[in-house]
Amino acid sequence: MRTEQLEYIAAVTRLGSLRRAAEELRLSQPALSETVRNLERELGVGLLERRRSGSTMSAQGRELLPHIVGVLEALDRLRAAAGEQHRISRMLRVGTVNAATVPLLVPVLRDFRATHPVTQVEVVGAQQAEIQRALSEGGFDLGLVNQLDGDDVPAGLEAVRLLCGRPVVCVHPGSPLASRPSVTVEELLREPLVGMRSGYVMHRFARRLLAGRSPVFSYSTDGAEMGKLMVAEGLGATVLPDFSVIGDPLERLGRITYRPIADDSTRVLLMLQRRKGDSVPQSAQALHRAFVDRARELNGASGALSSTA
Repeated sequence: MRTEQLEYIAAVTRLGSLRRAAEELRLSQPALSETVRNLERELGVGLLERRRSGSTMSAQGRELLPHIVGVLEALDRLRAAAGEQHRISRMLRVGTVNAATVPLLVPVLRDFRATHPVTQVEVVGAQQAEIQRALSEGGFDLGLVNQLDGDDVPAGLEAVRLLCGRPVVCVHPGSPLASRPSVTVEELLREPLVGMRSGYVMHRFARRLLAGRSPVFSYSTDGAEMGKLMVAEGLGATVLPDFSVIGDPLERLGRITYRPIADDSTRVLLMLQRRKGDSVPQSAQALHRAFVDRARELNGASGALSSTA
């Protein structure tokens, strides 16, 4: 068994396909495939499920992945102890629906970088279902998703609640809605609406809030960040969790503002999810703790967090 075999299978898992892994590793796809097959024969386990649409990690492969990553991290520690200057850094992948980016995600990444200078972190914006699928398959280490009260955590994942907020109407300061102390559904229907695409929790909430009625005009976009930019340019209003708006640079600069929704008491929960498992890479554990610690600071009390599985 060779070290590069383990690194190759970790790359296939992280990137989600043999093709993308071959491109990153600068190998031909047949050469990479043969290397993985040799490792499978040596271990006596099928690590990949091969389909016409591409190859993904098998269930047996996902069970072995923490051990593979553990071996690679142990080799990293050995290289560091031996004084090697060009050791391979580990990569962590975080999927996010782009919620609480400024108050939570950015400070966590900044602090994590200071304590783990050689661990790379890749942040990937995606819809909730995509994040949860990648977590289950081992493609993401952690996922930040929104959830409404009563939503279930998918089987095979565990979650901790980081933030609890309320939906608000995010508007341009020049909008007529900005002069209201709160915004009613009827008032919201009279404004162009920048909505999230199907697959986002806030899309589901907006449909429920409007009860099947359509606004005067609507846009559809991916994620809170693009929604806020469109609002700042005066294209309309959007409905987001308050923790995705309060303190945002556009809000601090006076380009956007927000108002509560009249007669609505819905809670939006920001959840940190990961795959269940006994063996988790130390760097992933450290990043998970960093998110939890930052959330406790924002909540102002350690008892504000709760775990679900």
